Amino acid sequence: MSENLNNQNTPNNPEEVTGDEVKRDFQGLIGSVKTFLRELLDIRKNTDQEATKEAIVADIAFKGHTSWILICSIFIASIGLNANSTAVVIGAMLISPLMGPILGIGMSLAINDIDTLRRSLKNFTVMVVLSVLTAYLFFALFPLRDESSELLARTAPDIRDVLIAFFGGLALVIARAKKGTIASVIFGVAIATALMPPLCTVGFGLAIGNYDYAWGAMYLFSINTIFIALATFLVLKLLRFPMVRYVNSQRRRLIGRVASLFAILVMIPASITFWDTLQESLFKQQAQRFIEDKVEPYQFEGSGRFMEDFTDIEFNEGENPIIELVFMGNEIVPDNVIATWNNQKNDEGFNRLKDAELRIIQGAKNEELDQLKYVDQLYETQKTELLDKDARIKLLEEELSRLGRLSIPFEDVSVEAKTNYENLESIGFSPTVKTDFKKLDTISVFEVKWKRDAKRVKVVEDAKKLHQWLKLRLKDSTIQLKEIVQD
Repeated sequence: MSENLNNQNTPNNPEEVTGDEVKRDFQGLIGSVKTFLRELLDIRKNTDQEATKEAIVADIAFKGHTSWILICSIFIASIGLNANSTAVVIGAMLISPLMGPILGIGMSLAINDIDTLRRSLKNFTVMVVLSVLTAYLFFALFPLRDESSELLARTAPDIRDVLIAFFGGLALVIARAKKGTIASVIFGVAIATALMPPLCTVGFGLAIGNYDYAWGAMYLFSINTIFIALATFLVLKLLRFPMVRYVNSQRRRLIGRVASLFAILVMIPASITFWDTLQESLFKQQAQRFIEDKVEPYQFEGSGRFMEDFTDIEFNEGENPIIELVFMGNEIVPDNVIATWNNQKNDEGFNRLKDAELRIIQGAKNEELDQLKYVDQLYETQKTELLDKDARIKLLEEELSRLGRLSIPFEDVSVEAKTNYENLESIGFSPTVKTDFKKLDTISVFEVKWKRDAKRVKVVEDAKKLHQWLKLRLKDSTIQLKEIVQD
């Protein structure tokens, strides 16, 4: 009887017991992971709400020292952009006080503090106007106004700038809210989000009358401003900062919806710009692959050469893209090979190249091409094969003797020279390679022959004037003049 009871209490299927144990262990693991992640990512425990609010409110003020700091930072940023100096621009970002009112706007919206919002908006507006005005005056009065890469980089924002501003704003507010503010994070966000350079670029665009530059830069600044403020709003809501006024839930929802709608509206143009940039990048990648797979394997029988460094890939929105390939040397690419390339760019693997125009520029056919560039490229590609200085000199002399006459408008120069100097009987030109066995120099040499009956004093005077005129006419101070002595 007892044996039957024992048998009834003994599990018939050991696998069910094992399954229950595994399930309990898995649930315990999930619980441990949740606890770990909660402790890892929770920022509420180490948040000092009062100190955070006081620090943000203190940075909103704009008067006295702050106004002069802003003016100085604008001048520094403008000079850095003008000189295309990244280091100087970064320095201007670090000392700019523009971040204070932006955080004030985000915080006041999060806690419904209308007075702080008004003060933040007023100071922010004054800062922006003063910054643009200062930059405008600098670029309008300063004689050098080149369109540097640092300036142009701030004229076409896209979705990546939105992400930088948003996550930079998150990092900044989280660092501000932590007990013992992380200064390095604040400096890093100031550099990453770059509030100052776009305002300087706005002033530059207005100074030179290029309103597309001004609009693009102001749009970038608006993106940075709005998404830093939005990040501040979201973080302070997450940290449950106490509401100051207008605590009814309907008003809070309204503010949240307005902030979200505004952020979406700002993202739309940036997303369009990013899409255009993405399409251009994909086109260029496919064009480069087409060149590597189809063009570069072509073998010349003679002295022809594909100049890879001179390849120009242009993606024009609304127009047919262009792939420009340059070939140099005496040998030309046959028309049937070019036709094959045109057919191959329509293959399935190159679907983005179907509407692209394939331009083939061949040095043997095109006299307008700067063929001296070919000599430089030829030397760079073959210098490892040249064993001594004599071989290098010989190579360059041969190439220059064949191509050098195309490097200047000789026909025009000779006509002008004959018009200005009546005693001039003939003029010739040839590029000459010289070396002091340390470096190679290519100089232009003009050979002139004067009429027999010309007075020697007049010839000497004309030769001097002709030499100076050739230097100015061709913008080359190394030009030498050689007189052919009459037999």
